[in-house]
Amino acid sequence: MVKIAPSILSADFSRLADEVAAVEAGGADRIHIDVMDGRFVPEITIGPVVVQAIRKSTRLPLEAHLMIVEPERHIRAFRETGVEGLIVHQEVASDLQRLIEAIREAGLHVGVALKPATPLSVLERVLPEIDQILVMTVNPGYAGQQLIPETLAKVEHARQLIDEGHLGCELEVDGGIDTHWAPKLVEAGADVLVAATAVFQTPGGAAAGLRALRESIAALRSTQPR
Repeated sequence: MVKIAPSILSADFSRLADEVAAVEAGGADRIHIDVMDGRFVPEITIGPVVVQAIRKSTRLPLEAHLMIVEPERHIRAFRETGVEGLIVHQEVASDLQRLIEAIREAGLHVGVALKPATPLSVLERVLPEIDQILVMTVNPGYAGQQLIPETLAKVEHARQLIDEGHLGCELEVDGGIDTHWAPKLVEAGADVLVAATAVFQTPGGAAAGLRALRESIAALRSTQPR
């Protein structure tokens, strides 16, 4: 079963607890929290204090996507918020192996994210040691972008690496995911879809957005041969 992780980046922050409750009630599998520092990406979003408030609002697993420089400095702070996992970017890791070990030692699930232009080959040595690969299908930093079609092949390649290596890590995809791209990404091998605008900016509310994504995936499967 494909998992959907709504990203609160497109939520209404004036009623964030209600937005989180809506996606939980609507069947979301986890909450994806985009943390931006204004350095690795142009925008600044939220920090541990807000993540801690989200933790009090839901029983769903939380994953913090750290689009920040020097993520190793903030592992302890985010662990104390109650998140289950941290996703860090390979592009900012001076020593990716050590960073992975530090997150693991903190008792958290480890994810490594790659920008669209970063090749999968940079993860070859660490793939057996991580819990998820996050393939960015847009350049990180903003919600509401259009998915870069060329990244579909990267998702397929990541699926191949995981399967051929008999690895236990999830393949997560993030950026521009809507009812058009969701089934294509699932067909390419994605296990988890991160969606922001397609969930929180859908007429009818977040639950309707989640339902539309799941229906688009179900429609794909109904057309596949058995």
